[in-house]
Amino acid sequence: MKKSILLIIPLAVLFSCEQKTKQAAVPVSGDAAFEKLSENYLTGFLAWRPANGVALGYHQYDGKVTDMGKESIGKELGRLKDFDQQLAATDTASLSTKDFFDFRILRSAIKDEIFNFEDMGQFDRNPMTYAGAVDVSIYIKRNFAPLEERLKSIIAIEKNAANVFIAAKANLKDTLAKPYVETAIEIAHGTADFLGGDLKIALKDVKNDSLMKVFNAVNKTAIASINSYATWLQKQKLPKANNKYAIGTISYKKMLLYSEGLTLEPEKILEIGLSELKKEQAVFNAAAKTINPNKKPIEVYQDLQKEHPTAENLIPEVRKNVEAIRKFLTDKNIVSMPDSVNLKVTETPQYARATSTASNDDPGPFETKATEAFYYVTPVDAKWTSKQKEDWLRQFDYYTTDNITIHEAYPGHYAQFLHLNASPATKIEKIFGSYAFVEGWAHYCEKMMADEGYGHNGDTVKAAKYRLTQSGDALLRLCRLCVSIKTHCQGMKLNDATKFFMANWYQGEKPSYQEALRGTFDPGYLFYTIGKLEILKLRADYEKQEGANFSLKKFHDEVLNHGMPQLRLLREVMLKDKSTWGNVM
Repeated sequence: MKKSILLIIPLAVLFSCEQKTKQAAVPVSGDAAFEKLSENYLTGFLAWRPANGVALGYHQYDGKVTDMGKESIGKELGRLKDFDQQLAATDTASLSTKDFFDFRILRSAIKDEIFNFEDMGQFDRNPMTYAGAVDVSIYIKRNFAPLEERLKSIIAIEKNAANVFIAAKANLKDTLAKPYVETAIEIAHGTADFLGGDLKIALKDVKNDSLMKVFNAVNKTAIASINSYATWLQKQKLPKANNKYAIGTISYKKMLLYSEGLTLEPEKILEIGLSELKKEQAVFNAAAKTINPNKKPIEVYQDLQKEHPTAENLIPEVRKNVEAIRKFLTDKNIVSMPDSVNLKVTETPQYARATSTASNDDPGPFETKATEAFYYVTPVDAKWTSKQKEDWLRQFDYYTTDNITIHEAYPGHYAQFLHLNASPATKIEKIFGSYAFVEGWAHYCEKMMADEGYGHNGDTVKAAKYRLTQSGDALLRLCRLCVSIKTHCQGMKLNDATKFFMANWYQGEKPSYQEALRGTFDPGYLFYTIGKLEILKLRADYEKQEGANFSLKKFHDEVLNHGMPQLRLLREVMLKDKSTWGNVM
């Protein structure tokens, strides 16, 4: 989960202090002028979003926080619009091919940011924006500075906690969407638990008593502020909450255009999704028949899902095959793999468990010291019922566990990150990534690895089990696509979305509800499937172009060596025939 898409509401009314453009934009001409403009934009972008800067590996932003007051938000929205106007006035014909590529990445990124402010209501409709704002986990996850220095940054951030929630109460609308409120409460509780538990444990070796005394006082106040926010949401917002979380077709089209450059109608994408869902169900059924022709496919799948680790062994089982998968990639010459890796498999932090089953957390592309990456898996919650625990573990049968590793680690997210760092990609290409590229690549890898024969050594039944679970995960992403459009363009409600997942993904109610819930605030999760389909189309076109010179390794390395762009832009880089550039799916 790399990106959050938040609910819409125009901010022009709420943030009337928005800074207006004072004069017409001066036309930008030539690479030097564009590069100066883009550098100016990035400076302001990170100055207002210091947490992003720290995540990227720019530690001049350590300990700094975003001012979420109305005036600050209004000024930042005005700044975004100023730069959008300056880019609109750019003489693109004067740019080199490389800078024109970056120009379009930057223009889309700014458009998408304005969209999140104005249409998606990031600050006045989404209480989750504030619930996770006091996030200091990076300062204990990665050792990029002496522990006492990182502790000073934690103290500086926690001192601002009260201001975050003052801004939240001033900014948020009176009536909010119920799924947003409920999830925000869960995130807030998780954050408070982290500050009171894991954070203190991580700081136990600090020897500076006076600094720890300051921390303990500030931390106690921050926890109280977060809990107070959760209580406020529970008492003041939840009773008045509604189910108006759909962003609507107009905004949905904007999301498709600004995020991925897609002009297809949502109805057309849904048509493609439903067709692919039917095809994938046929693949699923065929694999199940190979495993046991005497049972219904869903029964075969359910039997296979019983082959899962215990709650205690879940993380060790995930760890077990990470290196085996990496070796398979090298032995089969599927993608270039660097010799030096630094990946740690561990439990999802408590504060992030509300919205994640498994995830990848890489260091920033500009990080030079703390270069470890984390592959997180969400464990069973001891407070769940026995059925909920079993439903959760069934998602981690031994074959699915490998498929998740393929997605999150090799050759998925972590391998993509390693290529990004080693590539000649520019600063713009390393900072701004396409949702469809990042998640589409990882999802594409699942099918590609099954196609290439990972894990079974010719054992037909074992191969069918890998195919069945890979297909099951593809059904999940296809359901996301369908539910996203049905929810936000056709009015599907949360309960019906949950039933859609249960009927077409074949999982239990608990994980199906979690997926449907995510769809209320992340309509962009359709990009998993869209990205996969775009990459498969690109591969077919590239193979036709290259003929005898085609190889998977050549294709994969080329895909990964140009940043994380919208796939329509990557087509222009990799395909010589201009007439094929627009045929993305």
